[in-house]
Amino acid sequence: MRIYLRKRIGQISQKNEKNGKSRKNSLYLLHVPGKGEKRQYEFLKLFVYDKPKNNLEKEHNKETLKLAEAIKAQKILDMQSTAHGFVSSVRSKIGFLAFFKKLVDKKFDSTGNHGNWLSTYMHLTDFLNGKDIPLERVDDRFLESFKEYLLTCSSRKSSRCKLNQNSILSYFNKIRAALREAYNRRMIKENPAVRVKSIKAGETHREFLTFEELQKLAATPFELTNFKNAFLFSALTGLRWSDVKALCWENIQYSETDGWMLKFQQKKTKGAEMLPISEQAVKLLGMRGEPNSEIIPDIKYSAWNNIKLREWVKSAGIKKKITFHCARHSFATLQLSMNTDIYTVSKLLGHRHLKTTEIYAKVIDKKKIEAANRIPQLF
Repeated sequence: MRIYLRKRIGQISQKNEKNGKSRKNSLYLLHVPGKGEKRQYEFLKLFVYDKPKNNLEKEHNKETLKLAEAIKAQKILDMQSTAHGFVSSVRSKIGFLAFFKKLVDKKFDSTGNHGNWLSTYMHLTDFLNGKDIPLERVDDRFLESFKEYLLTCSSRKSSRCKLNQNSILSYFNKIRAALREAYNRRMIKENPAVRVKSIKAGETHREFLTFEELQKLAATPFELTNFKNAFLFSALTGLRWSDVKALCWENIQYSETDGWMLKFQQKKTKGAEMLPISEQAVKLLGMRGEPNSEIIPDIKYSAWNNIKLREWVKSAGIKKKITFHCARHSFATLQLSMNTDIYTVSKLLGHRHLKTTEIYAKVIDKKKIEAANRIPQLF
């Protein structure tokens, strides 16, 4: 990578030319990478006079060019330090809030994940009162203070409600992830998050449907046919909404030895998956379409669709607060209740860690149910 200081010739109107005003040229840095890579232009928001007409303009040009050369030299030093494994003195002075915002923008392709990062950014902005802090000043005390803020602050949706424990954990983990990213990029000398304890996850109740309730839903008419098929497909495969929405027919393959298989990349974790699915799930989709066409077309996740989903559940005689994600919960609990081992269920759900799947084991435990019914009848 080479860096050059360049001038961009500015335009001047006839009126300014008649009034004797000089043309101004803006300064920028041209980053020339290796072969096959795109050049980058970094405008410095500095200008020099094209043809200085007096001593003041000449002095302005002299001082501005000195500043631009200093910026160029610092950029080169920063680049060389990073290349040789040293922490960049320039990057460590970048604002943490600004750095975090860039990470938020990168998550825009994932609706749920982006929303979580954005909420964290909003709380971080409130915590800092809108004022940024250099990355190098984010230390143990800063993290402990932010943790305390999260534990005591109100939800952004309602000032009357405190943040729930798992939201606090999620937001704090986003801060830890940002610092880990900064450390890996050699923007900070050490990661202060490794010395700060995380927040304990709160116990949650994961709503799910029993097999009998799923049968009722399948038999109950629903005006949004494609949405109904998407929900039942999720309940039969354990796929998230984002993955069901993204699947095309080319992702569904069949072989004589293994049967039906799903070959896809998870939207949330970006993990490449090869998962077996039942023939029942494939039949639910109807006639096979073109390879690059969606398996369930024209489905949208919206507040209105969620209302319709609840109406469908109610009309089936089920008194539970069900969302689309409950279909995935239902798949997990059904597999465990039918004695599928937890390791296999974890793989079917695409979990990276078995600990994530253990949450479902708490929801339905056949041994507990059997133990509760062992005591003989008292009457």
